[in-house]
Amino acid sequence: MPDLPVLDAEEQRVLGSLLEKQVTVPASYPLSLNALRTACNQSNSRDPVTDYDEHTVEQAGRRLKDRGLLRIVWSDTGRRTLKYHQTLDEVLGLADDERALLTVLLLRGPQAPGELRSRTERLHAFADRDAAADVLRRMAERGLVRELPRRGGDRDNRWMHLLGAEPAAETPAPTVDVLVGGAEARDDRVRTSYDAVAASYADHLVNEVSGLPFERWLLDRVAAHADGGPVVEVGCGPGHITAYLADAGADATGIDLSAGMVAQARERYPDGSYEVGDLRRLMRPTSAPGWSAVLAWYSLIHLAAAELPAAVDSLVRPLAPGGWLVVAVHAGTEVRHHDEWFDVPVELDFVYHEPEQVVGLVRTAGLEDVEWYRRGPVESRGETSQRLYVVARKPS
Repeated sequence: MPDLPVLDAEEQRVLGSLLEKQVTVPASYPLSLNALRTACNQSNSRDPVTDYDEHTVEQAGRRLKDRGLLRIVWSDTGRRTLKYHQTLDEVLGLADDERALLTVLLLRGPQAPGELRSRTERLHAFADRDAAADVLRRMAERGLVRELPRRGGDRDNRWMHLLGAEPAAETPAPTVDVLVGGAEARDDRVRTSYDAVAASYADHLVNEVSGLPFERWLLDRVAAHADGGPVVEVGCGPGHITAYLADAGADATGIDLSAGMVAQARERYPDGSYEVGDLRRLMRPTSAPGWSAVLAWYSLIHLAAAELPAAVDSLVRPLAPGGWLVVAVHAGTEVRHHDEWFDVPVELDFVYHEPEQVVGLVRTAGLEDVEWYRRGPVESRGETSQRLYVVARKPS
């Protein structure tokens, strides 16, 4: 094992970005200076998010080249453009599974095995968190990583790479208390905020599904699975997803906490069925012993992580045997606070949920045939978050 290079933060970000893009966009690799800068500064899958200029990236690249960790080459085709190619994996003799874990550690800092397993799926498929942990222990024996002491409240120890100076003691980042004042006070803030933006929100989303081919595919599957049976969308907002399901042949109903949203849905889709209701108190349909499908389509995004187990249970309970639960959330760990939305004062906290937790809760609730999909933001639509979609079936 050669001596490990000691990388500063800029060098770590450059090498991590090159390692990632070499696998995820091989047709565009090696990267031009502009593409490398964009990769370093992208807003998803990076912690912290940076704003390097080209000079900063270029200088980091030259330092790495001088140390034999990067090659600068000419483009093989088209305009003669300088391109950047990492050689860190060659220098360290990394296996594919080690390479994937080191890439994400370079880009996002210390993480637990479960986090690493879900965040490396585009780079290497680990069967489960234990498989990722086994590779981390192998890497530790090689001196590439080490385990950190467990923090209070964490399920697992985190791991850090050893290609840079040991981080200083962490100062906890300020957190947003989603449940300040209690769950009822939070529900009041959500209800009031959505009532205030209902018309503008409905205008904004009226044609949303037309630009989302993956979501159309998934919704069409739900309608086909229901085969005329009752389907409910909890947190239906202005009704466009429920209306799409109805057009696809489903006997679809929408419920929402916001009376303003339900009013928009009834006005825009007068042939549909929309009611004010709380997903945590979901009842069985009057026309059948259970729902053929329950959709929580971005309706869990204002709940704290601690509230998810009870919420998932409440959605599973009224499912018919063989019925599907479909969950869509923003993927991640952050909470984004909005005090203005559509130019209207609001008080809303948008909670991002970790894929491993959501998938685990669905399995714990007793569902089978669990599928999950994670997609990046559609930047042309102004999206900035990764999305998680989970589909699972209640045993017959």
